Amino acid sequence: MKKTIVLAAILVAARTAHAIPYETFIDVDDEEDLNDLLSSNAIEQDTYDELLDVLEQGVDLNTASRADLYTLPNLTYQDVDKIIAYRSLNKGRINDPADLVAAGALTQEQLLGIASFIVTRPPIENPAAIHGWLKAESRFSYKDKVAPPIALRARVTFLKHWTAGIGMTTTRLEIGEPQYDPTRDALIADPAHYSAKIAKAYVKYEDNDYNAIVGSFRAGFAQRLTFDNTRHYTPNGLYLDDQVYYSADLTTECKQSAGELLNSPCAGAAASKYETPDWVWRDSLFGVGAGAKKIELETGWIQAYMFGSASRRSIYQYELVEHYNPDGTVHCADPHDDADPNCAAPTVYVRPNGNVLTPTTQFSFTTLPNMFLEKLVGGNVSYFHDRRNSVGITAYGAEETSLVNGLDLSFQEWSSHPFGNRFGAAGGNFAFGKDWLDVAGEATLSFDNAPAYDQTLTKAHGGGGPAGLLRFTATRKKEELEVVARYFSTDYDNPYARPISESDEFDGQRARDEAGVRVRYIRSSKEFVLRTLADVWYNPSTGIPKLDTYVRANVRTTDDLWLGLWERYQDKDLSRGGHDQCFEVSTDADKITGAPIPCGGRQLTSIVRAKYDINHALDATLMLEHQLLDDNTKDEYLHSFRQDIAAWLIVLYKPSNDLRFRGRVRYLDEAIHDDTYLERSLSAIADATFRVRNADHLRVRVDTKFWLDQRAATLLREPNPELTFWLQYEAKL
Repeated sequence: MKKTIVLAAILVAARTAHAIPYETFIDVDDEEDLNDLLSSNAIEQDTYDELLDVLEQGVDLNTASRADLYTLPNLTYQDVDKIIAYRSLNKGRINDPADLVAAGALTQEQLLGIASFIVTRPPIENPAAIHGWLKAESRFSYKDKVAPPIALRARVTFLKHWTAGIGMTTTRLEIGEPQYDPTRDALIADPAHYSAKIAKAYVKYEDNDYNAIVGSFRAGFAQRLTFDNTRHYTPNGLYLDDQVYYSADLTTECKQSAGELLNSPCAGAAASKYETPDWVWRDSLFGVGAGAKKIELETGWIQAYMFGSASRRSIYQYELVEHYNPDGTVHCADPHDDADPNCAAPTVYVRPNGNVLTPTTQFSFTTLPNMFLEKLVGGNVSYFHDRRNSVGITAYGAEETSLVNGLDLSFQEWSSHPFGNRFGAAGGNFAFGKDWLDVAGEATLSFDNAPAYDQTLTKAHGGGGPAGLLRFTATRKKEELEVVARYFSTDYDNPYARPISESDEFDGQRARDEAGVRVRYIRSSKEFVLRTLADVWYNPSTGIPKLDTYVRANVRTTDDLWLGLWERYQDKDLSRGGHDQCFEVSTDADKITGAPIPCGGRQLTSIVRAKYDINHALDATLMLEHQLLDDNTKDEYLHSFRQDIAAWLIVLYKPSNDLRFRGRVRYLDEAIHDDTYLERSLSAIADATFRVRNADHLRVRVDTKFWLDQRAATLLREPNPELTFWLQYEAKL
């Protein structure tokens, strides 16, 4: 049972994403352009998350640091230094970004690529003027049985240096806050109901020297090894957070099992009904943060930040475990022990109407709201000799306290929250830069109060461990080479670490139990772009070597046509061969612990891509993908690769500044020789944006998806085809 729950959690639970270099040239106007890149595998989820944050927050060319400017797409460190040099020559201001092209700091193509991500504010004649935007949006499926979800976001800038923002949503699928039911010795919660919730809210002050924020915010420093909950590649400081997100996929309508009844309400066809999901948001810090960005010294300057947070955390129900009994004795000593029934996640019953003792069902695969209060304090102090040379220290400590009276709750070993509920880290960092070379590094020690683990069940000991990362970046005109060496010990358990790392996890953490070297190279010109990456690493707990590498070449064959060939090879265990292993989902369990054995298979992905600019208003992109991967689920794949194929057609039409139309079609066929095994589908979107006033936009979108395979779940699926409608209005103040 626990194995099934872990696999389901990997698929549905929200995980902190890790930033990676941009895999292709980024030329987008809005979030939907990013969605096109993500859906067509031009970028991965990590890159999408980072670019979306930069797009939402914006980078002010007049005040951004070197680290902030480097988060802009398509720029090398050399490009960033040219922007800063031009800004310095013009008394710290860039009034018109086009001047960067005239001065030779950027090419016309680079400027167009970053245009949607930058903010340029002209000198403010009236400091009391208010600027900002308001965005309202909703979506619904024609089969929904409840009112559609609504999201409302607003951000305003006033009195020159002040910004305020809010993100609100309605929730229809969120259950009530669980409480302890002593009669059942379990949790109990009200069924889902329609309500409104303030997800994010803040007020921020920032000028050239100081930064302070109250409310929801994010923070990150150095190589993201000690503390970072931003999505920036090179964060440095405090960042506003008013974002809410949507999922394009429908969600199951019924999430209950039999519980105390004989039959589950989700049995049969009820398990195959789907509806529109609620808007979601990523956990942020909530409290106060303040810092001095630049305390001038005779040589160089000092940067100092402090922040404190007290935020409520929701959690996927199977991540929980009861640590101590009410009398103080240990209930679950080691959550790695699947054979110990005390280490199973507590049951969550549905509160019945009327008499609470009436037999009732229980929730399944559900996120439980407001289960923990996380209290956190941290800070950073750094000395900068100049913008490229610095040293600093970062530290934080956190404690997570159960908000459910009657149960002392902690977390399963595969949760991203450390077992034991107290954790933190402290580390030092440096940066050195001269001419064409930049070198940066960070070393950190994590600490936690997790008890010593049973060494027959896990290679972890508890208590914390060391980690380190070293990054070299060599840049010259049209080229950039980055080499990253990293070591994260098996005991390094830090949920606020987001350094460069691979996607495999150890006990819920990506930046853990990993040692490796990654090399990334980019060369570009007006006619040719080459992007390559090779990452070799191993897990110290097992000694298993792994590989991820890709080559992406794009060539301009005519003024209007770009052709590309992309190849990617991944191997999760270089010491093994043969096809009798998995690449995606493990089907084998450890005989002692019962935990899934990590996959060790291979995958080869080939993509051909063509982008054709038909005219100044119309362009089309066609992509074809073929995958070979190991899959030991079925006998026919034990001696050969499973084959998947996919195709995308994306069309963008902008007849004027007042109109914008988009269409996207995707065909996906997993396991092409068997339509009863995995997904076969055809999906499409049609999107239109209209300018309503001088600065307001109305957007209408329709999504549809046809499930074409013959799996039993697909044959029962409702609705099929799916049809979802979207409506969004954005007003500029």
